[in-house]
Amino acid sequence: MRIPFWKMHGAGNDFIMVDDRSLAFPVGDAGFIARISARRTGIGCEGIILLQPSETADLRMRFFNPDGNEVEMCGNGARCFARLAVDIGAAPQKMAIETGAGTVRAEVLAETIRLHLTDPADWRLDLDAGLEWPVDFVNTGVPHAVVRVDDLETLDLPLLGKQLRFHGLFAPEGANANFVKVEEDATLSVRTYERGVEEETLACGTGATAAALVAARRGWVDLPVAVHCASGYDLAIDSGDGGTTLSGGAETVFEGEVGYGDRV
Repeated sequence: MRIPFWKMHGAGNDFIMVDDRSLAFPVGDAGFIARISARRTGIGCEGIILLQPSETADLRMRFFNPDGNEVEMCGNGARCFARLAVDIGAAPQKMAIETGAGTVRAEVLAETIRLHLTDPADWRLDLDAGLEWPVDFVNTGVPHAVVRVDDLETLDLPLLGKQLRFHGLFAPEGANANFVKVEEDATLSVRTYERGVEEETLACGTGATAAALVAARRGWVDLPVAVHCASGYDLAIDSGDGGTTLSGGAETVFEGEVGYGDRV
């Protein structure tokens, strides 16, 4: 079986996108997912996203981490999903997307995709995770731990990120680990260690959202706020009567085709 795909990125967060409205993608083959996700021997990505039919929304989004495990939601992935859905004529510019975290709404504008996220949940502040800083927690579709630091550049993210990601406070699912710096211009810079990828990613939409919501609740910044990702791209987070929104660009890098069963 040949599987057409699009390689896309949102703020540097990259994905393999598949139009799976026929429901033919081998979702149960974690080994295949891991092989095509691999950077050196596969296509390479931080997640595989399927566009599938939905009975409750315009489309259903399914998201698989590179380790083959399915997770509820991905903010930058959902923005890429919306861009692709419009580009291939699978959904209107204003659409509802069914996800494992609930239904989200997306608007595809000229250069920006605005995503209306589900309400943040499971707030926990001032947790002691054995670090030199307090840890805050919020679920913005997936679970996120947020830590404010003064210096992101010298931070040992592989060590500290892994420590937080697997900490007993967040068992059994674990949490993504976000380290945030409040800049002098009242914007935020964030580095994220993502579960399932098990390393730093260049951007994380739900992580940027979690960092912004924590920073606003703590009084460090006001919303809307720009969040600077490790990729060099910015995301915009806002919150109001219409809920929390995540805005930024999404681009197609290339198109291709992979054979199911090929050695990749």
